Amino acid sequence: MSSVSTRRIVIKALLLFVAVNAVFALTDPLPTIGSLSGYNVVFPGRPRLPYSDFPDRAYNLSLYTLNALFASHEIAAGPKPAGEYRVLLIGDSSVWGFLLRPQDTLAARINAMRPTLADGRIVRAYNLGYPIMSVTKDLLLLQQAMRYQPDLIVWLVTLESLPAGRQLLHPIVQNNAAAVRALIADYGLPLDPADARLLTPSLMERTLIGQRRNLADVIRLQMYGVLWAATGIDQDYPDYEPAAIDLEADDSFHDLKPPALRAEDLALDVLRAGHQLAGNIPILIVNEPILISNGQNSDIRYNFFYPRWAYDQYRIIMAGAAQRQGWRYLDLWDLVPLTEFTNSAVHLTPRGSALLAERIAQHIAAGD
Repeated sequence: MSSVSTRRIVIKALLLFVAVNAVFALTDPLPTIGSLSGYNVVFPGRPRLPYSDFPDRAYNLSLYTLNALFASHEIAAGPKPAGEYRVLLIGDSSVWGFLLRPQDTLAARINAMRPTLADGRIVRAYNLGYPIMSVTKDLLLLQQAMRYQPDLIVWLVTLESLPAGRQLLHPIVQNNAAAVRALIADYGLPLDPADARLLTPSLMERTLIGQRRNLADVIRLQMYGVLWAATGIDQDYPDYEPAAIDLEADDSFHDLKPPALRAEDLALDVLRAGHQLAGNIPILIVNEPILISNGQNSDIRYNFFYPRWAYDQYRIIMAGAAQRQGWRYLDLWDLVPLTEFTNSAVHLTPRGSALLAERIAQHIAAGD
């Protein structure tokens, strides 16, 4: 082959490479690619959204493509069955079920009781919790979940998920900046759409080369589906240190100090936006259980997360906001004894999960 022919081949290959990358950048096909899934077709849908820091041990991984997250979930299996009262559970890692087997999560425990409404519909709960506390992350996922025809949304929150200044810290929020900016604009959220934490990819970062990690994660999630189907394993279960009972003599909550926690310190507007987004679909907000320490300095702090002054005022603020806004609100903060927490002041044991599931199921069945 002559040197001229070789140069032509190289030039054509380079032009094709540039063209493919340019088309990828301009069309943003990753959401569409993420919607193509072997889950619910070749292998079962997952009972919780993909998340893991240890993919090789959990047959699972964390990724930022929302369509891929939901396409892998059992809620995407097909049309909503007749006679199903569909309940979406959203919230943090306690809802997702950190350190819990799939059958012990809040959703699984509710489903095991088969609650039935007065009209004969059977309650079916879907676990759409996702680790790391942020109600803005919850709102982002709720927007995606509304396409699945819920009858009720149960939104579990806690003080740590509500600080106004921390709403843009979640990686999935930062990496879905366009969707988050749209939520800010649509619902008048007091968040800065120009905040540097919201990642706006450059043209080069939107190319196939720039998106190769995200594309690889979508493909890896499909590959892990084979191992998930064979084993039912979807997270790593390491040894852990129990949640602290003896606490520091520290009364601070992030950068806030006593005596007052103000309503404007909390992202209550995000909860309001959730109700607007849901429209006629009811939302039950649940203040999730926390560990209440009886150890050293427990007169100052309830647990590692919360000084007593901040948490007590948070409960007053939440109850007041629910009453003024007409929100359905259930405060279960002290439902679970301290022995039924694992490595965190919000992560529950199987028994703790069952206690919470029983109360929520009763509330749903009663139509409160």
